[in-house]
Amino acid sequence: FIRFIEKRGFTMTIDDVALPREAREEVKKVIEEAEQEVYRLIELYRQGKLEPIPGRTLEETLEMKILDVLSAARKKVEDIVVNYLDPFNNVFIMARTGARGNELNITQMAALLGQQSVRGERIYRGYRDRYLPHFKSGDLGAAARGFVYSSFYEGLSPIEVFFHAAGGREGLVDTAVRTSQSGYMQRRLINALQDLRVEYDGTTRLPDGTIVQFVYGEDGVDPMKSAHGKAVNIDREIERVIGWRT
Repeated sequence: FIRFIEKRGFTMTIDDVALPREAREEVKKVIEEAEQEVYRLIELYRQGKLEPIPGRTLEETLEMKILDVLSAARKKVEDIVVNYLDPFNNVFIMARTGARGNELNITQMAALLGQQSVRGERIYRGYRDRYLPHFKSGDLGAAARGFVYSSFYEGLSPIEVFFHAAGGREGLVDTAVRTSQSGYMQRRLINALQDLRVEYDGTTRLPDGTIVQFVYGEDGVDPMKSAHGKAVNIDREIERVIGWRT
């Protein structure tokens, strides 16, 4: 296979993510329908007719329903891209084989980027009642809260670039800041738990004999040996016994 690739070559061009006109029209129709549904939800919210999800406020309910609509629209667009692009072009081959990327990445290159989010929510922090001064105050629509309609193939508008940068910045924060936070948390946990031990009677105790738990973990199950909610992985134990005998 490597010799074949050396002879044939393996690369991609911009044409590999170019959608035909029929596909672009279908994508446009899906986005328009999603926009109408988002505005319908916003209107119900403003009229006080939106039914809240149990345990959620009206504002949280609205955001969750809008995210569901936009996520469903992006999935439909992804299906359109998969159906129209040649499955044997090199971009699809890379995604299908797991060499690089996935169908979502292809959709972002060919059709649209979709909703940009920060900490799992639509982008909302910025000026008073709006994220950027380019939108009306109190605008709850998709475009005003970080939905990017363009693709990398078409190119992003300046506002869409700003939204995309806000979403991408979260990845940088995860790498630079939260790694150190989780590392420090692990260090504190180790220092706090390093003296605990399980005695022969099944209790968890401190070095002075103080009982912390009457049963280790409240269930006596070792997470290292459990599997899919079961206390013991029977198949794995059988394989171990058979392996020892042979």
